[in-house]
Amino acid sequence: MLIESFLRYIRYEKNLSTHTVLSYKGDLFQFKTFLEKLAPEVAPEDASTEQVREWITSLSEEGVTVRSISRKISSLRAFYRYLMAQSIIEESPVKDIRIPKVREKIPVYLRQDSMDELLDDVSYGEGFEAVRDRLIMAMFYNTGMRRAELMGLKDADVRDGEIKVTGKRNKQRLIPYGEELSHMIADYRAARREAGVAAADSFFVRKNGEPLYPQLVYRLVNRALSKVCTLEKKSPHVLRHTFASVMLNNGAGLNSVKELLGHHSLASTEVYTHITFEELKQSYNQAFPKGKP
Repeated sequence: MLIESFLRYIRYEKNLSTHTVLSYKGDLFQFKTFLEKLAPEVAPEDASTEQVREWITSLSEEGVTVRSISRKISSLRAFYRYLMAQSIIEESPVKDIRIPKVREKIPVYLRQDSMDELLDDVSYGEGFEAVRDRLIMAMFYNTGMRRAELMGLKDADVRDGEIKVTGKRNKQRLIPYGEELSHMIADYRAARREAGVAAADSFFVRKNGEPLYPQLVYRLVNRALSKVCTLEKKSPHVLRHTFASVMLNNGAGLNSVKELLGHHSLASTEVYTHITFEELKQSYNQAFPKGKP
Protein backbone atom coordinates (compact mmCIF):
# COMPACT_ATOMS: atom_id res chain seq x y z
CA MET A 1 0.00 0.00 0.00
CA LEU A 2 1.41 3.38 -1.01
CA ILE A 3 0.56 5.16 2.24
CA GLU A 4 2.42 2.51 4.24
CA SER A 5 5.36 2.75 1.85
CA PHE A 6 5.46 6.53 2.34
CA LEU A 7 5.33 6.16 6.12
CA ARG A 8 8.27 3.74 6.08
CA TYR A 9 10.18 6.19 3.90
CA ILE A 10 9.76 9.17 6.24
CA ARG A 11 10.49 7.05 9.31
CA TYR A 12 13.57 5.15 8.19
CA GLU A 13 15.05 7.25 5.40
CA LYS A 14 14.05 10.76 6.46
CA ASN A 15 14.46 9.92 10.17
CA LEU A 16 11.30 11.74 11.21
CA SER A 17 10.14 11.14 14.78
CA THR A 18 7.56 8.52 15.68
CA HIS A 19 5.19 11.31 16.75
CA THR A 20 5.48 13.02 13.34
CA VAL A 21 5.00 9.75 11.46
CA LEU A 22 1.85 9.00 13.47
CA SER A 23 0.50 12.47 12.64
CA TYR A 24 1.07 11.86 8.92
CA LYS A 25 -0.51 8.43 9.21
CA GLY A 26 -3.62 9.79 10.90
CA ASP A 27 -4.08 12.54 8.31
CA LEU A 28 -3.56 10.29 5.30
CA PHE A 29 -5.87 7.53 6.50
CA GLN A 30 -8.48 10.13 7.36
CA PHE A 31 -8.31 11.37 3.77
CA LYS A 32 -8.48 7.77 2.50
CA THR A 33 -11.63 7.14 4.57
CA PHE A 34 -13.19 10.32 3.20
CA LEU A 35 -12.45 9.20 -0.37
CA GLU A 36 -13.96 5.77 0.27
CA LYS A 37 -17.27 7.45 1.13
CA LEU A 38 -17.08 10.12 -1.58
CA ALA A 39 -15.79 8.00 -4.45
CA PRO A 40 -15.13 4.35 -3.46
CA GLU A 41 -13.36 3.59 -6.73
CA VAL A 42 -10.73 6.33 -6.21
CA ALA A 43 -7.50 5.51 -4.35
CA PRO A 44 -5.61 8.35 -2.57
CA GLU A 45 -2.92 8.37 -5.28
CA ASP A 46 -5.62 9.00 -7.91
CA ALA A 47 -7.43 11.78 -6.06
CA SER A 48 -8.19 15.01 -7.90
CA THR A 49 -7.73 18.58 -6.75
CA GLU A 50 -11.50 18.95 -6.49
CA GLN A 51 -11.74 15.91 -4.20
CA VAL A 52 -9.02 17.34 -1.96
CA ARG A 53 -10.95 20.64 -1.83
CA GLU A 54 -14.12 18.77 -0.87
CA TRP A 55 -12.25 17.11 2.00
CA ILE A 56 -10.96 20.47 3.25
CA THR A 57 -14.49 21.90 3.06
CA SER A 58 -15.87 18.98 5.06
CA LEU A 59 -13.18 19.43 7.71
CA SER A 60 -14.06 23.10 8.03
CA GLU A 61 -17.77 22.31 8.33
CA GLU A 62 -16.97 19.83 11.11
CA GLY A 63 -15.26 22.62 13.07
CA VAL A 64 -11.67 21.46 12.58
CA THR A 65 -9.31 24.35 13.36
CA VAL A 66 -7.36 26.21 10.68
CA ARG A 67 -4.11 25.00 12.23
CA SER A 68 -5.18 21.35 12.00
CA ILE A 69 -6.39 21.75 8.42
CA SER A 70 -3.06 23.33 7.49
CA ARG A 71 -1.23 20.37 8.97
CA LYS A 72 -3.40 17.90 7.06
CA ILE A 73 -2.74 19.72 3.78
CA SER A 74 0.98 19.59 4.55
CA SER A 75 0.67 15.83 5.10
CA LEU A 76 -0.97 15.42 1.68
CA ARG A 77 1.71 17.59 0.07
CA ALA A 78 4.48 15.41 1.47
CA PHE A 79 2.69 12.23 0.39
CA TYR A 80 2.18 13.41 -3.18
CA ARG A 81 5.77 14.70 -3.42
CA TYR A 82 6.88 11.19 -2.53
CA LEU A 83 4.61 9.68 -5.20
CA MET A 84 6.00 12.09 -7.82
CA ALA A 85 9.57 11.22 -6.81
CA GLN A 86 8.67 7.54 -7.28
CA SER A 87 7.17 8.34 -10.72
CA ILE A 88 3.80 7.00 -9.57
CA ILE A 89 2.00 10.26 -10.40
CA GLU A 90 2.99 13.15 -12.65
CA GLU A 91 1.33 16.01 -10.80
CA SER A 92 0.25 16.70 -7.24
CA PRO A 93 -3.47 17.39 -6.70
CA VAL A 94 -2.59 19.83 -3.90
CA LYS A 95 -0.17 22.00 -5.90
CA ASP A 96 -2.78 24.74 -6.40
CA ILE A 97 -4.25 24.50 -2.92
CA ARG A 98 -3.15 27.20 -0.54
CA ILE A 99 -2.54 26.44 3.09
CA PRO A 100 -4.81 28.64 5.25
CA LYS A 101 -2.95 31.30 7.18
CA VAL A 102 -2.74 30.55 10.89
CA ARG A 103 -2.72 33.47 13.26
CA GLU A 104 0.23 32.95 15.56
CA LYS A 105 -0.62 33.00 19.25
CA ILE A 106 1.77 34.69 21.63
CA PRO A 107 3.58 31.85 23.43
CA VAL A 108 2.57 31.25 27.04
CA TYR A 109 5.44 31.85 29.45
CA LEU A 110 6.23 32.51 33.12
CA ARG A 111 7.47 35.78 34.58
CA GLN A 112 10.81 35.94 36.37
CA ASP A 113 9.35 36.11 39.89
CA SER A 114 7.33 32.94 39.24
CA MET A 115 10.47 31.14 38.03
CA ASP A 116 12.39 32.24 41.13
CA GLU A 117 9.61 30.85 43.29
CA LEU A 118 9.49 27.65 41.25
CA LEU A 119 13.19 26.90 41.71
CA ASP A 120 13.83 28.42 45.16
CA ASP A 121 10.64 28.03 47.19
CA VAL A 122 8.58 25.14 45.81
CA SER A 123 9.08 21.87 47.69
CA TYR A 124 9.76 18.78 45.60
CA GLY A 125 9.88 16.43 48.57
CA GLU A 126 12.85 14.44 49.82
CA GLY A 127 15.38 12.01 48.39
CA PHE A 128 16.56 11.13 44.90
CA GLU A 129 13.32 11.90 43.06
CA ALA A 130 13.06 15.35 44.67
CA VAL A 131 16.59 16.25 43.52
CA ARG A 132 15.86 14.90 40.06
CA ASP A 133 12.53 16.71 39.68
CA ARG A 134 13.94 20.08 40.69
CA LEU A 135 16.81 19.63 38.22
CA ILE A 136 14.35 18.76 35.45
CA MET A 137 12.51 22.06 36.04
CA ALA A 138 15.78 24.00 36.15
CA MET A 139 17.13 22.32 33.03
CA PHE A 140 14.00 23.10 31.01
CA TYR A 141 14.25 26.72 32.10
CA ASN A 142 18.02 27.10 31.65
CA THR A 143 18.31 25.38 28.29
CA GLY A 144 14.95 25.68 26.50
CA MET A 145 15.12 22.06 25.35
CA ARG A 146 12.06 20.07 24.33
CA ARG A 147 10.57 17.30 26.47
CA ALA A 148 11.75 14.55 24.08
CA GLU A 149 15.24 16.07 24.03
CA LEU A 150 15.47 16.09 27.82
CA MET A 151 14.22 12.51 28.07
CA GLY A 152 16.73 11.43 25.41
CA LEU A 153 19.80 12.81 27.19
CA LYS A 154 22.55 10.28 27.78
CA ASP A 155 24.84 10.57 30.76
CA ALA A 156 27.77 11.37 28.47
CA ASP A 157 25.79 14.21 26.87
CA VAL A 158 25.84 16.27 30.07
CA ARG A 159 29.37 17.61 30.23
CA ASP A 160 31.14 20.32 32.21
CA GLY A 161 29.50 23.58 31.14
CA GLU A 162 27.64 22.25 28.10
CA ILE A 163 24.95 19.75 27.11
CA LYS A 164 24.82 17.90 23.78
CA VAL A 165 21.19 17.78 22.72
CA THR A 166 19.78 15.59 19.95
CA GLY A 167 16.79 17.36 18.43
CA LYS A 168 14.39 16.78 15.58
CA ARG A 169 15.70 14.69 12.67
CA ASN A 170 18.67 13.71 14.88
CA LYS A 171 20.19 17.18 14.54
CA GLN A 172 22.61 17.82 17.40
CA ARG A 173 23.45 21.10 19.10
CA LEU A 174 25.43 22.23 22.15
CA ILE A 175 23.76 24.29 24.88
CA PRO A 176 25.97 26.01 27.48
CA TYR A 177 24.91 26.30 31.11
CA GLY A 178 26.05 28.24 34.16
CA GLU A 179 27.34 27.63 37.64
CA GLU A 180 23.98 27.27 39.39
CA LEU A 181 22.83 24.50 37.06
CA SER A 182 26.26 22.90 37.35
CA HIS A 183 25.82 22.55 41.13
CA MET A 184 22.35 21.06 40.66
CA ILE A 185 23.70 18.53 38.15
CA ALA A 186 26.44 17.50 40.60
CA ASP A 187 23.85 17.10 43.37
CA TYR A 188 21.68 14.96 41.12
CA ARG A 189 24.53 12.68 40.11
CA ALA A 190 25.44 12.23 43.77
CA ALA A 191 21.80 11.42 44.67
CA ARG A 192 21.62 9.03 41.73
CA ARG A 193 24.72 7.16 42.95
CA GLU A 194 23.22 6.88 46.42
CA ALA A 195 20.02 5.50 44.87
CA GLY A 196 22.09 2.79 43.17
CA VAL A 197 21.37 3.75 39.55
CA ALA A 198 24.70 5.39 38.64
CA ALA A 199 25.41 2.84 35.90
CA ALA A 200 22.35 3.87 33.84
CA ASP A 201 22.95 4.99 30.27
CA SER A 202 20.25 7.68 30.42
CA PHE A 203 20.97 10.87 32.34
CA PHE A 204 17.52 11.19 33.88
CA VAL A 205 16.15 7.96 35.32
CA ARG A 206 13.47 6.63 37.61
CA LYS A 207 14.24 4.93 40.92
CA ASN A 208 14.39 1.56 39.18
CA GLY A 209 17.05 2.84 36.77
CA GLU A 210 14.68 2.93 33.80
CA PRO A 211 14.41 6.06 31.60
CA LEU A 212 11.66 8.64 32.06
CA TYR A 213 8.47 8.44 30.00
CA PRO A 214 6.52 11.41 28.54
CA GLN A 215 3.53 11.39 30.90
CA LEU A 216 5.76 11.32 33.98
CA VAL A 217 7.60 14.45 32.82
CA TYR A 218 4.36 16.20 31.89
CA ARG A 219 2.76 15.45 35.28
CA LEU A 220 5.86 16.66 37.12
CA VAL A 221 5.92 19.98 35.25
CA ASN A 222 2.16 20.47 35.48
CA ARG A 223 2.18 19.84 39.23
CA ALA A 224 5.09 22.23 39.85
CA LEU A 225 3.69 25.03 37.67
CA SER A 226 0.32 24.74 39.40
CA LYS A 227 2.01 25.92 42.59
CA VAL A 228 3.29 29.20 41.14
CA CYS A 229 0.89 30.26 38.36
CA THR A 230 -2.68 30.13 37.14
CA LEU A 231 -1.87 29.59 33.46
CA GLU A 232 -4.32 27.33 31.67
CA LYS A 233 -1.47 25.58 29.89
CA LYS A 234 1.14 24.08 32.22
CA SER A 235 3.38 21.93 30.05
CA PRO A 236 7.16 21.57 29.51
CA HIS A 237 6.80 23.80 26.44
CA VAL A 238 5.84 26.71 28.71
CA LEU A 239 9.34 26.53 30.20
CA ARG A 240 10.83 26.47 26.70
CA HIS A 241 8.87 29.64 25.90
CA THR A 242 10.06 31.15 29.18
CA PHE A 243 13.70 30.44 28.33
CA ALA A 244 13.31 32.16 24.95
CA SER A 245 11.60 35.20 26.46
CA VAL A 246 14.29 35.59 29.13
CA MET A 247 17.07 35.35 26.52
CA LEU A 248 15.51 37.97 24.23
CA ASN A 249 14.52 40.31 27.06
CA ASN A 250 18.12 40.28 28.26
CA GLY A 251 19.59 41.23 24.90
CA ALA A 252 20.33 37.90 23.19
CA GLY A 253 20.26 38.01 19.40
CA LEU A 254 17.47 36.28 17.51
CA ASN A 255 19.93 34.03 15.66
CA SER A 256 21.54 32.95 18.93
CA VAL A 257 18.17 32.02 20.42
CA LYS A 258 17.32 30.16 17.20
CA GLU A 259 20.45 28.00 17.53
CA LEU A 260 19.89 27.34 21.23
CA LEU A 261 16.28 26.28 20.63
CA GLY A 262 17.24 24.10 17.66
CA HIS A 263 14.80 25.80 15.29
CA HIS A 264 15.12 24.98 11.61
CA SER A 265 14.18 28.49 10.47
CA LEU A 266 14.32 31.96 11.95
CA ALA A 267 10.58 32.35 11.39
CA SER A 268 9.92 29.84 14.19
CA THR A 269 11.99 31.97 16.59
CA GLU A 270 10.52 35.31 15.56
CA VAL A 271 7.24 34.49 17.31
CA TYR A 272 9.07 35.15 20.59
CA THR A 273 9.67 38.77 19.64
CA HIS A 274 5.96 39.26 20.34
CA ILE A 275 6.70 38.37 23.96
CA THR A 276 9.37 41.06 24.22
CA PHE A 277 6.99 43.59 22.67
CA GLU A 278 4.26 42.69 25.15
CA GLU A 279 6.77 43.14 28.00
CA LEU A 280 7.79 46.51 26.56
CA LYS A 281 4.18 47.61 26.16
CA GLN A 282 3.36 46.60 29.72
CA SER A 283 6.35 48.54 31.08
CA TYR A 284 5.31 51.56 29.02
CA ASN A 285 1.73 51.47 30.33
CA GLN A 286 2.96 51.23 33.90
CA ALA A 287 5.58 53.95 33.68
CA PHE A 288 4.21 56.53 31.26
CA PRO A 289 2.03 59.25 32.88
CA LYS A 290 -1.59 58.83 31.86
CA GLY A 291 -3.16 61.55 29.78
CA LYS A 292 0.15 62.76 28.33
CA PRO A 293 1.29 62.18 24.75
